[in-house]
Amino acid sequence: MAHAWYRVEQFCKRNALYWLEKLLAREVLAPAQVNLAEIKRILVVRQHDMLGDFILATPVLSALRHNFPRAHIGVLVREYFAEVVTAHAEVDEILLFHEHGTRWTLRRAWSLWRQLRRGWDLTIVLNTVSHSLTSDVLAYFSKAKYVLGSEHRVFEGCARNFFYNLLAPYAAEEKHQSERNLDIVCHIGVQPQHAAEVMYLTRIERERARLKLHEWGWHSHGLVIGMHVGAGKIANRWPIEKFAELAQQLHEELGAQVLLFWGKNENDLAEKFCRLVRFAPIKIMPTALREMAACFTFCNALVCNDTGVMHVCAALNVPLVAIFGPTPPALWKPIGESFLALYGRDQTTASVSVGEVRAALLTLLKKFPQPQAALAASPDSFSNSPATAGNAFQS
Repeated sequence: MAHAWYRVEQFCKRNALYWLEKLLAREVLAPAQVNLAEIKRILVVRQHDMLGDFILATPVLSALRHNFPRAHIGVLVREYFAEVVTAHAEVDEILLFHEHGTRWTLRRAWSLWRQLRRGWDLTIVLNTVSHSLTSDVLAYFSKAKYVLGSEHRVFEGCARNFFYNLLAPYAAEEKHQSERNLDIVCHIGVQPQHAAEVMYLTRIERERARLKLHEWGWHSHGLVIGMHVGAGKIANRWPIEKFAELAQQLHEELGAQVLLFWGKNENDLAEKFCRLVRFAPIKIMPTALREMAACFTFCNALVCNDTGVMHVCAALNVPLVAIFGPTPPALWKPIGESFLALYGRDQTTASVSVGEVRAALLTLLKKFPQPQAALAASPDSFSNSPATAGNAFQS
């Protein structure tokens, strides 16, 4: 029954899009027809995909700010993603799209509508990992003179991505996801400065994290290693026994304090980790994204799986070793020399040994001995520094 309904649903969608394209398709412009000087308000739409996919798109914000220093830049995102761009130096306005219908009220819908219709000159849809019809419709209602998106991932039944009048070419060769996002804005002559993922924290957020860590037993001297043992996809999890073995070695041989992180539905992983080790790790209970991120910055380095947490750390320039299983790191690992990826020989995380992770971690610690919180240069906020995260397109 479910399969039959899915086929009916797809049939209706194809036919609806066919007629929408007939009615709403915009004439495609060449990049030379875009008057960049008249672009004063830019809206970036990325309310779809996962957390890591969104953070991989943040280099676009830096590129836009560099090329349009006086422009008003807004981002249309889900509630959860909004935490990534809160206090972001390149973002002037956040438009919230609520993923679940129960979160919508008339007031919230009216607020989003007013923001959408405020007068955008350029709307950019970053449709790299998937193509969201909702994102395209939101871009249409922005009424921007220019709507830019990738020519890739055309909806079934359509001739092209008809909501856009600027179509960025899609390179056939394999590319890192940050490059894919940057390719879209490069189509109109935007010059990227770097491909580093970027997130900002405030001084107050860092100080709150420091006080909480002190309460939980952390001290500011000595080696601090963070371990995030979870991942939404089971296949992306390094075995918890290996996490525990590595933690025990680091604690016994290097005197490391271990900060243990996990996700909200992963209490079983944390409990098993604590049973396997012969010391008491500092347990960081699942909390809001920005609170967890602030705690990451007090770690000398972090060991984690291929998940959104990896990109949060990279966006704050926290050195990390990430274990990859089914997904090729060349396309998804954060760009920069302080981020190392270990790829399972048989495309499983279990084939990555404790010794390999330990060796990679020690390499990072020699090169980057100070935790990011100790290196914060600004009294108000700090983020990943493109200068230290590696240049654009370096993986």
